[in-house]
Amino acid sequence: MTTAFALETGGLRVAGLRTGTPGGVPVLALHGWLDNAASFLPLAAHLPELDWALIDLPGHGHSAHLPADAAYTMPQAIAQTLAIMDALGWSHCVLLGHSMGAAIASLTAAVAPQRVQALVCIEALGGLAAPADETVTRLRAHLAALSTLGDKQLRVFADLAAPVRARMQANQLSEASARLLVERGVKPVPGGWSWCSDPKLMLPTAVRMTEAQVRDVVAAIECPAQVIYASPAQPYFPEPERSQRAALLRHGHLHVLPGHHHVHMDQPEAVAALVREFLLPRSA
Repeated sequence: MTTAFALETGGLRVAGLRTGTPGGVPVLALHGWLDNAASFLPLAAHLPELDWALIDLPGHGHSAHLPADAAYTMPQAIAQTLAIMDALGWSHCVLLGHSMGAAIASLTAAVAPQRVQALVCIEALGGLAAPADETVTRLRAHLAALSTLGDKQLRVFADLAAPVRARMQANQLSEASARLLVERGVKPVPGGWSWCSDPKLMLPTAVRMTEAQVRDVVAAIECPAQVIYASPAQPYFPEPERSQRAALLRHGHLHVLPGHHHVHMDQPEAVAALVREFLLPRSA
């Protein structure tokens, strides 16, 4: 049974879904950029033994947007993740993330090791890196986009068929997977439907760590960690970079499955088998 819930963290409403077995291994699931909690429904259905909290990260799904003068940054996301754990009453848990959520989860595991009993990262490990000599260019691009943000109009769809097709084309998703994300990612507006994600999420990232900094973070992760990549690799996280990061883990397990970026949605049974073997080895 899946139930909706909401909690308050620092005055911000965070929405999510609970499913699985209460009292089982607690798993906080963090989705990717412009996705939402529904991203993990197919995977959770194959792992009912776990106690799942599927979160809409701030600015996504049914969760509130950050205040107008606040930015979506990795330090903010780490603090928010820990605050969500506190609100759930979890002193520690498994962090399971996909893409951006995996980046947040891995950084949280590195800086708050006492809170993370195990880590599962799907299609990311550490955040996206950038060369140091791109710093000024990135800052300029961010500020330029920020200055015109208020002029942008939200796109309105007459029905859900168009946004479902858009997600299928952009992410190679099956129609069923795309519909899961779209139905939780839109809101009714005059004339139809519009995305409910915060437009600020579309801004270019102002500052990124260098690859050396990201590797320093990954090397600091103390808990057992499982990394699941889809093959072929995404252009923005290519080989050998992604495997080199995984090799830095102190207690890491790397698996590569044929598939695309949302492999946990369109191949949930295969991903679930790996996660079960990692978290529940005696029942695998």
